Amino acid sequence: MEKTEMNMPLLGDEFPELNVQTTHGPMSIPGDLKGNWFVLFSHPADFTPVCTTEFVAFQRRYSEFEKLHCKLIGMSIDQVFSHIKWVQWIKSELDVEIQFPIVAANDSVAMKLGMLHPGKGTNTVRAVFIVDPESKVRLIMYYPQEVGRNMDEIVRAVKALQISDKQGAVAAGWPNNELIGDRIIVPPATNEADARKRLNEYECFDWWFCHKPLEK
Repeated sequence: MEKTEMNMPLLGDEFPELNVQTTHGPMSIPGDLKGNWFVLFSHPADFTPVCTTEFVAFQRRYSEFEKLHCKLIGMSIDQVFSHIKWVQWIKSELDVEIQFPIVAANDSVAMKLGMLHPGKGTNTVRAVFIVDPESKVRLIMYYPQEVGRNMDEIVRAVKALQISDKQGAVAAGWPNNELIGDRIIVPPATNEADARKRLNEYECFDWWFCHKPLEK
């Protein structure tokens, strides 16, 4: 039997092409999402408590992701009919309508994304991939099965990536950093002349740590 090797994408890589079945029908990822940011997140299994809390939390923030022009896509190795039934259960029992598609992955798809970790059993781990409009992987997070994710951090990460692309680096805990609040960090100077100028152009702790207001 041929062994499928794990070959997960790294930051800056093109997201691997996946042709998959979802609760919204067939999808080509990332092809069908070109021009959009998207968050693809995997969960260990349908009809499990932690995963249910995560799906409700993602859906509660659906409009926030939409405002960021960022699509949500769920994924596990459950079959699509299980996804459909679970979504129906969430609607009927919790009064929450899941609006984003859920991929019915197989082991080959899961291995391409590094979602099957032998030490954590046969279910997929809680992986998060944030992908930009050029289909480049920009952020990856993995959580174990027993720890649910913080969706506010995922929203924050998408916002931070979009802002950093246009304005500069963002600080720890942005937009509530303990030192500079929501201000943007100016890229460090790379020569002595620029280092001297920085102190007059921006607010600085030193020439290598200058910051500027966030452009709204």
